[in-house]
Amino acid sequence: MDQTKRQKLKKLFLSTLYLSTFTFGGGYVIVTLLKNRFVDQYHWIDEEEMLDMAAIAQASPGAVAVNGAITVGYRICGIPGLIMAVLGAVIPPLVILSAVSLCYTAFISNPYVSAMLNGMRSGIGAVITSVVYDMGKNVVNTGDILNMAVMILSFCASYFFNVSTIVIIIAAASASMLRAVLSARGGKEA
Repeated sequence: MDQTKRQKLKKLFLSTLYLSTFTFGGGYVIVTLLKNRFVDQYHWIDEEEMLDMAAIAQASPGAVAVNGAITVGYRICGIPGLIMAVLGAVIPPLVILSAVSLCYTAFISNPYVSAMLNGMRSGIGAVITSVVYDMGKNVVNTGDILNMAVMILSFCASYFFNVSTIVIIIAAASASMLRAVLSARGGKEA
């Protein structure tokens, strides 16, 4: 393995380790931080590709943070990148949750810990709002009417009518597949 790939793997591991250590709020929060690091800072992935990876991470079973690390790591350095990114994403929660579980009874009744967690909850809401805004803005910027319609209908179905996320994902994927089939047929006739 050459020095450049080794350096990239090291940066990948340390980046996912850092993000996983200091990210609270779940996978949706880490997706935007992965974008900031690997698209905006390192320029290893372009923004559209990152949106596709975020969609795959969110639609795949399992933790969104780990799925995001898998897609980013594999895209950047193949299987070794996948392994480094997953290790970086999994080690901090494993260590932190192990420590918290040992001290759970002391934490549960501590008013300072409770106040800290309430403050973190507010910050998490702001970060999730930022993720939704960024992803929505990118969909609108494409100018694709179908994508915008799917985004708005998905939001309304989820927020106003409590439609299951699984149903929304299946409906959006079906619309996308139908579009691809119709587009392919249109291309053959031309």
